[in-house]
Amino acid sequence: MIPANIIEDLKFRNSIEDVISSYVNLNRSGSNLKGLCPFHSERTPSFTVYPGDGHFYCFGCGAGGDVISFIMRIENLEYVPALEFLAKRAGITLPEDDRQKKDGVTRSRVLEMNLEAARYFRSVLFSPEGASGRAYFEKRQLSGATIKHFGLGYAPDSFDSLKKHLRQKGYTDEEMVAGYLCQRSRKNEKNIYDCFRNRVMFPIIDTAGNVVAFGGRVLDDSVPKYLNSADTPAFKKSRNLFALNFARNHTEDGFILCEGYMDVIALHAAGFENAVATLGTAITPEQARIMKKYTDKVTISYDSDEAGQKAADKALRLLAEVDIDAKVLSIPGAKDPDEYIKTYGAAKFKEVLSGSKSKFDYKVTKILSKYNTDDPNEKARAAREICYGIADIYSNVERDIYIRNVADKLELDPKSIAAEVNGIIKRRNAEKKKTMHSDIVREISGIGNRADPDYAKNVRSSVIERTIIGLLLIRPEYIKLLSGDAPITEEDFSSSLTRRLFKAITEYDKNGGFDFGMLHESFTQEEVSEAEKMAEARRRVRSNGEDVFMEAEKRLREEAEKRRIKESRRGDLQSLIDSKRKKD
Repeated sequence: MIPANIIEDLKFRNSIEDVISSYVNLNRSGSNLKGLCPFHSERTPSFTVYPGDGHFYCFGCGAGGDVISFIMRIENLEYVPALEFLAKRAGITLPEDDRQKKDGVTRSRVLEMNLEAARYFRSVLFSPEGASGRAYFEKRQLSGATIKHFGLGYAPDSFDSLKKHLRQKGYTDEEMVAGYLCQRSRKNEKNIYDCFRNRVMFPIIDTAGNVVAFGGRVLDDSVPKYLNSADTPAFKKSRNLFALNFARNHTEDGFILCEGYMDVIALHAAGFENAVATLGTAITPEQARIMKKYTDKVTISYDSDEAGQKAADKALRLLAEVDIDAKVLSIPGAKDPDEYIKTYGAAKFKEVLSGSKSKFDYKVTKILSKYNTDDPNEKARAAREICYGIADIYSNVERDIYIRNVADKLELDPKSIAAEVNGIIKRRNAEKKKTMHSDIVREISGIGNRADPDYAKNVRSSVIERTIIGLLLIRPEYIKLLSGDAPITEEDFSSSLTRRLFKAITEYDKNGGFDFGMLHESFTQEEVSEAEKMAEARRRVRSNGEDVFMEAEKRLREEAEKRRIKESRRGDLQSLIDSKRKKD
């Protein structure tokens, strides 16, 4: 556990106003600051920063917390890496003993081991043992400079070569397994073997220059074709992008989002240094937010097969959610950018790139390919489907442009298309009003609260519990009020979340002091945001004095006693029923 005094100092040196304003355009609103939320797409600011007590809260998506919470979300970092990020920003160093551990293995140790492994794979590539790896790269027409630039290497066809090398360097079996460089044998767990064998190796490097993981491509018919590191103390595949360390410095034309390592490397070698790729998985919301940090434009370059189109659809949706203008690249006469550039050259690829289709044009092309527009019925179905897409467009001007464009393509009257689109918008607005009403009811009742699922089971008690937690968060000095004649305990809480929050706050206080940022040790981001919601509810009322806390404490005791009596009676009744059954 990282001590409260270190966290307090870290937050003091990284004022929430300074940190957030480097990511979000904030405007003064009284004593607070407002801006567009960076965690969801919105046009009216609902993101509020409270410089006075160092917190933020979004009234749109519910994201909230302190400066640590913000960095964890915006930089897609775990708790300790977020602290390290802030420490580096402030020019201080966290104590080594307090660093993140997993099964006793520290993040810094895994990073050191990964760097050593990358050096080993590179040395093997240029040794006699690496001939097949060099042959593969030569076949793909990669120059020595490109191989060096990306730190490419080769894992020999051996079960223990890397293991032996890392043992000689002082790394333990536990560290190699935790870093996903080795795996334990199913037959004998004491034995470990190399994860990567007979594969060309692609180091995955973060924006700080750390080798955080590896991807390996097989050279024979083995499966899987690509093997990627699993999550480790130093790496989350959903929160990293291949070649981002290079591409982030070349975002004038946005990113080119590819499917594989080789596409990215080929593009960089051809001068398109803004190419990145996801790491063996479909794009994630975290990766979309990472790209948003650097650019508002992304060109999706996926395969044109069915799987590639599905992946492109998902990418378009996730990129739109973070307000990125995404286009889709269509590559004629080649299966991927690498093949196209080798066949036609970089200049031709640049022309193709400039002709990428907008999200709407891509959808229209896809819809029209499904229908025979010479048939009146199929033309009507195609037009109706396209109208739903036009109705998604917020700008009236853009809608008008697309209405005319589609009307020309389908040889229809623009007024008819406009009428259909307006009808869809009206129906959606009516449905939205109904949904908003339902959401308000659900919010009040607590139904569907994923972070606090027990809320709806006992609303009366939950309201009191959330009041107590909210007061403790904005008035930590009230913790001392819990030492009266009949103090409340964690057993008095009916909700699992508020019970855990109460226990954490009081235990942290006993062990050197409590700070909001310490909640990240034991709670998810969603739960931390829910805690911030409880604090925000108290900030918005005037009366938060000691008398309010004492009254809430008294009422919670009463609710807990009622619950215990009810449970006792239920137990007595069950005993009578069981006794009667035995007699019968």
